[in-house]
Amino acid sequence: MKKIAIISLGYMWFPCESGTSRFFYIANLFHENGYEVEVITTSFQHFEKKPRNQELILSQGYPFQIVFIDAPAYKKNIDIRRVYSNKVAERNLRKYLNLHVKEYDAVYTSIPANNIAAMVTTVCKKNHVPCVLDIEDLWPEAMAMVVKNEKLRNLLFHGFLKDAEIAYANCSAVIGTSEDYTARAFKYNKRDIPHETVYVGCDIEAFDAGVKEYQDSIVKPDDEFWVTYAGSISTSYDIKTLILAANELLKRGETKIQFQLLGTGSQKVELESFVKEQDIKNVRFWGFVPYPKMCAVLSKSDVLVNSFVKGAPQSIVNKIGDYLAAGKPIINTLENPNFCKLIEENEVGINVEPENVNEMRHIIESMYENSSNFNKNARCLAETHFDRRRTFDFILNLVKCVFD
Repeated sequence: MKKIAIISLGYMWFPCESGTSRFFYIANLFHENGYEVEVITTSFQHFEKKPRNQELILSQGYPFQIVFIDAPAYKKNIDIRRVYSNKVAERNLRKYLNLHVKEYDAVYTSIPANNIAAMVTTVCKKNHVPCVLDIEDLWPEAMAMVVKNEKLRNLLFHGFLKDAEIAYANCSAVIGTSEDYTARAFKYNKRDIPHETVYVGCDIEAFDAGVKEYQDSIVKPDDEFWVTYAGSISTSYDIKTLILAANELLKRGETKIQFQLLGTGSQKVELESFVKEQDIKNVRFWGFVPYPKMCAVLSKSDVLVNSFVKGAPQSIVNKIGDYLAAGKPIINTLENPNFCKLIEENEVGINVEPENVNEMRHIIESMYENSSNFNKNARCLAETHFDRRRTFDFILNLVKCVFD
């Protein structure tokens, strides 16, 4: 039996924490296909920004070995303490890998964090162990939202770029979660290695189970039209424009269009205060919503919004699989060409200029007044291109290639 290590310090969380993550799903996938699996993650849970309850996780009886690498806590996504935490985690993980890497037939690791991916791919290459690199985000490119000046950004994040290139040069194969991410691995490294683009997607069976479990508990009046956002409420996400559009609709006397904001983040408290001060009564903040319940809210909604600020660096974002599975029209403000093309060519929604309150209001009004075929198209696209039970076979097949 071949043994594979799944290494993801920031993107691995477990069902007993915040629901099933993509990397948990990947670990199960390899187990179900006859691999011995060892999951290597961190003692600190990035998603919830708190230390893990390791005893609880280990007590669940998951069908693979789990190793926790010690790492200090941090409070925000963009935080000098996060950089320090990743440095400590890198050091501790290096010690562990140096002792165990030769036990593996292959390693599957995520990037970012770049320094950790650079170290893992380097150790694997030195020991002749194939290493598949799974690109979840692009650092330092994503830092453009924080540091606008390109020269200053390149100076501050030179280490991120250097580590990224080490990882791209040393890996044996590449999985990108969007076409942009896959292509990035070969921008400066013209290598002929196996590669695939596999969207993060969702498990449609699990999505539908969540809808079934919670649909009766989500109370939506028959005459209300729900415009819903689900995800992080932080820097890259333009929730303010949604709120302002809601206020404009309220001023026009349109009270049946109600805005549902699911999630939490660094700007949630500030935006909640703004809504309260302005007495915007058609906006509801739900806070953190467990995944199964979120699925039911999305399913009950009428329009789903993928709302990003101008210049946001994201590509095929994680939430799109759930949005499509809900079978609802999507209003998109993310400017990424591949994402806009996906929306347009598959006729699953409308692309809108980011941070444009009047256009956002107008599109919402038009969707309220006119039905469309977006719903059917959205669910069809989810089933063909975003259902993990279908698309993740590409990951299995790629890993088989590195054994040949």
